[in-house]
Amino acid sequence: MGKVLIIDDETAVCDALAELLTHLGHEVEMAMLLKKGIKKAKTSQFDVILLDVSLPDGNGLEALSQLKQSSKDPEIIIMTGFGDPDSAEFAVRNGAWDYLEKKSSVQNIIFSIDRAIQYRKEKSEIIPAASLKRERIIGNSAMMRPCFDLLAQAAICDANVLITGDTGTGKELFSRAIHSNSPRAEKLSAMGTVRANNPRADKNFVVVDCTALPETLVESVLFGHVKGAFTGADRPQEGLIEQADGGTLFLDEVGELPLITQKAFLRVLQERRFRPVGGKKEKDSNFRLIAATNRDLEKMQKNGEFRKDLLFRIRALSIELPPLRSRPEDIKDLARHHMARLCQCYDMEPKGFSPELFEAFLNYDWPGNVRELVNTIDGMLAVAGNESMLYAKHLPLHIRVKVLCDSFKKNNEQQDNANFETSAPVARHPATLPNFKEYRQSMEKKYLQDLISLSAYNIPKACKISNISRSRLYELLTKFGISSSSRGHGSGA
Repeated sequence: MGKVLIIDDETAVCDALAELLTHLGHEVEMAMLLKKGIKKAKTSQFDVILLDVSLPDGNGLEALSQLKQSSKDPEIIIMTGFGDPDSAEFAVRNGAWDYLEKKSSVQNIIFSIDRAIQYRKEKSEIIPAASLKRERIIGNSAMMRPCFDLLAQAAICDANVLITGDTGTGKELFSRAIHSNSPRAEKLSAMGTVRANNPRADKNFVVVDCTALPETLVESVLFGHVKGAFTGADRPQEGLIEQADGGTLFLDEVGELPLITQKAFLRVLQERRFRPVGGKKEKDSNFRLIAATNRDLEKMQKNGEFRKDLLFRIRALSIELPPLRSRPEDIKDLARHHMARLCQCYDMEPKGFSPELFEAFLNYDWPGNVRELVNTIDGMLAVAGNESMLYAKHLPLHIRVKVLCDSFKKNNEQQDNANFETSAPVARHPATLPNFKEYRQSMEKKYLQDLISLSAYNIPKACKISNISRSRLYELLTKFGISSSSRGHGSGA
């Protein structure tokens, strides 16, 4: 049995669901407002949250990330009066367990709740993320928790894993963590039981940089070759696949693998057998495959640049790593960890961080992600020398300029928006025209405010008027801080 929170402003719906769930043995609490629901989620631990979309003081979809950040990371089931594919996609991509219409059968609703609670029970029996060797992976934000859960699941199985994410998000670190957390043979767990017989962690972790494979020697590098197989092959050479026997083969930037090699590798992946270039006999290699890429393999497959059958094979289990800008709460821990690590490496005394430096860290969007943050701290240590404190002045010039310019733009935009909303349009001399981007953003915000007002906070109607998809409309409303619902008005969802 589990603990369930219902966030819905319809008294009849709340009472009916509460009575049913209580009868089934669940502990139930209710909130008629989104603000109260978020407060309850942060102060109590719930297994499942039933969340309405249209609430008097906000939109449930916009609060998904806040609710997922609760201490117990509850499973969230969206309950809407009017469902549509765009909002369903938005909900699932932002961590919702399920997306149901209120007119769904009682059996479907109960089934979804039961499955969510069953999943949480089974997940609790998996290796806890806290006990994993993280291989310098720092962070405990809500965005990272699902990644650690998947890492734990990947470590105790032998399925092929595909890790996706922007450059610098830590794909190789995650791959190494999966490899090093694979249970060793005949080792006892803390409970005194024998763990699975999987000694991969004691074997090789072989990295294949697909971007650096020479086109004419790809098969030789992967499969190896026998003496005399081609000009210059004066001795036999063991390939990377053979070196990974019993361990892990990591294909970094797998999207760069040539099509002809993809076909050859597909058979190796299916059979775990390969033939060295020029060889007459096949060899076995019991490797575990982990692949990583920053490219959209689905799009590449549709464009004929990546084999569909290979894509299906390599992504039995997928882990999508978030960019650093999506988990700002991890930045301080990352900065402190890598500063201490680098200082130890350079035999330096650890340094402190000034408050304005942390503020600059949080105001920068880190296009190079964690890798850029680490390199930035490395450079700052060199600039600071023997100084005991790191300040914003130690930042690379391009970051200082970017943060400073962005702060001015943000302040000017806020001022322009305030003036725009409180003043009638006046004629301007060309020399005083605002920056085009700033003016366009202010006009976009005004349009969205008028759109929401005109549609009486009815999201489907707003989408029809503007010809904007529902998920895109939510993104724009969130970007400009515009609420999509108002007390006394329904969104139709």
